[in-house]
Amino acid sequence: MRRGAATFPIAIYDPECRRCARLAHYLDQVQAKHPTYHCRPVAPFGAMDALLVIVGLAPGMHGANATGRPFTGDYAGKLLYATLHKFGFASRPRSVSANDGLRLIDARITNAVKCLPPANKPLPSEVRNCNAYLTAELATLPDGAAVLALGRIAHDAAVRALGVPGARHKFAHGAVHVLERGVRLFDSYHCSRQNTNTKRLTPAMFERVFAAIARHRGGARGRSTVRDTAATL
Repeated sequence: MRRGAATFPIAIYDPECRRCARLAHYLDQVQAKHPTYHCRPVAPFGAMDALLVIVGLAPGMHGANATGRPFTGDYAGKLLYATLHKFGFASRPRSVSANDGLRLIDARITNAVKCLPPANKPLPSEVRNCNAYLTAELATLPDGAAVLALGRIAHDAAVRALGVPGARHKFAHGAVHVLERGVRLFDSYHCSRQNTNTKRLTPAMFERVFAAIARHRGGARGRSTVRDTAATL
């Protein structure tokens, strides 16, 4: 079994997916150069019934595309896993490999696009192609769950997958979108090297988003349907 081919239904994760010809061809090229790399669609990481689902953009060349686990082995994962650990969502602060023993606690990480795109930039058509998987995945959200979108493309993909009107739920760092069944969609700038090096996203900014998620989780249990609106931190 390939790394990442976890126990997810085929509607959520297909390890053999080649729907996007450009991405499939690119993965073949990368695997020829790096034969030990995963170079396949990257599976979500975490439990299916998790109350927190983090949606990233796509696997990184030498990160998830190499290791087969989201945000593992690349720079963006440093801040993400350290923050997950600080807020009790991960068993350790560093994600080194798919076999390092790290566990997520009531959390799951997935991507808007499951395959490595050239220059880390998927085409809009590729985001749409992959959205069927994200739609099936987010359909399993428990009542009161939290979805954290890392960046505008992940936000737009999550909004489409959740079936809510994009015009009423626009991306903004720190925004909290209140959806049905007590579900919240939280927005953050992506924890990429570029964003953190330029201070567009600082650890303190990222932690404030997670603090809001923690507050929601603390009050979400037992909550029923709520009005579909939007708020800010």
